[in-house]
Order: sequence, then structure tokens, then C-alpha cells
Amino acid sequence: MTKSQLIAVVAKKSKMSKRAAEEVVEMTLDEMSAALSKGEKVVLSNFGTFYVSKVKDKQVVPFGNEDKRQVIKAHKVVNFRPGKTLKKTVW
Repeated sequence: MTKSQLIAVVAKKSKMSKRAAEEVVEMTLDEMSAALSKGEKVVLSNFGTFYVSKVKDKQVVPFGNEDKRQVIKAHKVVNFRPGKTLKKTVW
């Protein structure tokens, strides 16, 4: 499902215009992004949890090329842990 498809479904189910549904979806995603950028968890009941974790420096060695070691610097990543309801739906 793409964002435009999500907007169309929200508009249809809530009986609002696509423009209004787009604003709702955009505001929701903006607020989720802002919370994650602050290091907060985003918990959506019955769906799952988005959270930020830190990844330490890693040394990567291409297969068979010991002399071409590379270091991937420490960074943050967004993770998702599905909730029970979503797990039951998918699995």
C-alpha cells in the first residue's frame, strides 16, 4: 500500500475529501517523525511500536578481501515491533 492509496482509503471510509484525508495522514506522519527524532517511542495500540535504537561502529570486510576493510560509523535506526493483533492478522 502506498501513501496515496492510504489517503484514498481514509477519505472513502471517513467520508471526507481527499485533500482533508491527505492533511490528516501528513499530520500523523509528521508527528510520528517528530517524536522519533526526539528519541520517543510511537505506540499504536493493536498495531505495534516504532522506536529508535543506536548502532555501534562496525568493521565490514568484503568476502575474500581482508585488505579492503571498511568502517560503518555509529548511527541511529528506526525499528518496528508488531503488536499482538497485527501478528495474528499477518501470521
